[in-house]
Amino acid sequence: MSFAKYQDLEMGREALYPGQTMEDQIVRWGFIRKVYGILSTQMILTTLVASVIVFSDSVRDFFTSSPSLLLLIGLVPLVLMCPLYCYHQSHPINLVLLGLFTVGVSLTVGISCAFTPGIIVLEALVLTATVVLGLTAYTYYAVKQGKDFEFLGPALFVSLLVLVVFGFVQIFFPLGSIGSAIYGGVGALIFSLYIVYDTDNLIKTYSVDEYIWASVALYLDIINLFLTIMQVLRSTDN
Repeated sequence: MSFAKYQDLEMGREALYPGQTMEDQIVRWGFIRKVYGILSTQMILTTLVASVIVFSDSVRDFFTSSPSLLLLIGLVPLVLMCPLYCYHQSHPINLVLLGLFTVGVSLTVGISCAFTPGIIVLEALVLTATVVLGLTAYTYYAVKQGKDFEFLGPALFVSLLVLVVFGFVQIFFPLGSIGSAIYGGVGALIFSLYIVYDTDNLIKTYSVDEYIWASVALYLDIINLFLTIMQVLRSTDN
């Protein structure tokens, strides 16, 4: 196969962003496909695990029977983040840690869905898919036009930190339905912008060896967007 035909197969006829070399286009498209392949597997696993919890009464009762077990499930993904970051370029331990991390997050998603009416879960799922596809398409288009979203990084980090701290405050001083809806709406906005930011990093910043961490970043963006949208819908329904 000639190099020109190989180039067409790998990337089409246009660069991802202005000034990108031909060799980098080929490598970068391969990297992007690998990341989205891993991300798709994570989303399928999350759907399966969450479905088992939602539709199986015995499984749901097991996970919700003890507050300490719920706390442990919530802490597992946070604990696994550290070794996952340290070994995200070490094969095959990175895949093992990624699988455990995804299962841990999936359990949290499943428990959240189990306490939410089915119609709200479906609405949140449709809205999340629409937002993710729309923002992803926009980011690819904008980057091709020369836009840069790296400036969002510091502001998003501070916003996320405030969101997390305020979330802990809610444990001791619960908000009403309106306050919870506002909190969820702000969270949904932050994670929507994170999708743009992390997609921009996927296109231009991540090295080709960071496919695990790139998929983790996008996975967390999508999951948190889904949970915050569901919180808004649940609060307004109440």
